[in-house]
Amino acid sequence: MYVVIFKAELSQLDEDYLASAKRMRQLALENYGCIDFISITENNTELSLSYWETEVQISAWKNDPEHLATQTAARKKWYSSYRVEVSKVERAYAFPVVKQSAL
Repeated sequence: MYVVIFKAELSQLDEDYLASAKRMRQLALENYGCIDFISITENNTELSLSYWETEVQISAWKNDPEHLATQTAARKKWYSSYRVEVSKVERAYAFPVVKQSAL
């Protein structure tokens, strides 16, 4: 399993941003096999974690035409900076114990 860690500094937070973020989450979960997608915004910082089975899925989502268009808009309107990290999850556990292998 992989996790994509996305951290951004927001220059603008508006209704278009919120709608776009919701759509990108939906796209990842419904079309590209994303296991889970969590986003938190505090002050001007957004942190998103998305979980995936394969790097192929991550790449397909990253290169989706709608996602690419949203990335361009985000750089122009909403983000002053961002950073993306893709990491392999070596171990995961939860309380109470979850029988799923993903989380």
